[in-house]
Amino acid sequence: MLKQRTIKYLTRTVGIGLHSGYKVELVLRPAAPNTGIVFHRTDLNPPVSIPVSAEAIGDTRMASTLVKDGVRVSTIEHIMSACAGLGIDNLHVDVSAEEIPIMDGSASSFVFLLQQAGLEEQDVAKKYIRVKKPVEVREGEGKEEKWARLEPYNGFRLDFFIEFNHPAIDSTHQRALVDMAEVSYVRDVSRARTFGFVRDVETLRGMGLARGGSLENAIVMDEYRILNPHELRYDDEFVRHKILDAIGDLYIVGYPILASYTAHKSGHALNNQLLRELLLQPDAYEVVSFETSDAAPNSWFSQSAREWVPA
Repeated sequence: MLKQRTIKYLTRTVGIGLHSGYKVELVLRPAAPNTGIVFHRTDLNPPVSIPVSAEAIGDTRMASTLVKDGVRVSTIEHIMSACAGLGIDNLHVDVSAEEIPIMDGSASSFVFLLQQAGLEEQDVAKKYIRVKKPVEVREGEGKEEKWARLEPYNGFRLDFFIEFNHPAIDSTHQRALVDMAEVSYVRDVSRARTFGFVRDVETLRGMGLARGGSLENAIVMDEYRILNPHELRYDDEFVRHKILDAIGDLYIVGYPILASYTAHKSGHALNNQLLRELLLQPDAYEVVSFETSDAAPNSWFSQSAREWVPA
């Protein structure tokens, strides 16, 4: 059978919160089978634990934020994306502040931490959510319309379109299609960085956001160009980061999703609405496991084989 995974050893790092600007210690610990991914605010007395779920997301302004009884853990999408990409089902995430550190603005640092800790299979069947019929959410009208959709697909595929009307972004690809049967998450997705605009900095900081942002952890643009001294990591890094975010946002449902995801200008809020809409329709999905690799969709089996790093 395809088995669940956790990490073998504890690992830790220190970084800065993108929105809070605070120094944060992050500790990743192994978790028992069927635990899922659980975030722990260790700076509180007593510590507060928040298991990931679509319903636990209480704020989606610029990030996906878990909220429980007023306690927050924000900007979880990049570490969730890394867990999805490496097939990690069970993990304890200890954080010493209300935000996961931004690291370099991508998921690659979290991939490194998880691989450094070693990946360990557990003798329990891995569970997936298989989408059985299309589910869609939309907001806005005309040029402002945004939407996201899940459709049945024997694997996991993401098709994303962005539209920012900015010279630096317009000079790159606006659409990316990633099928996890054909790419390596580590090589082809995990290194895409978050991005932002100088013109928005004052507004965001007035909202208590982006206080830790810099050229070290984001692609930053003025009205005309990219200000970072180095080249883009991918020709389509902007839209590819949106795919990275979507992988993390969708994994918040608690299981890998077997579906085709298509989105037009979607973000954390719409991605969470899509999960909630899926869960509201019991006939739209089923939870499944696979006894053999031959029975599993090619995407998840082949991806797992490529990303596997022995403990």
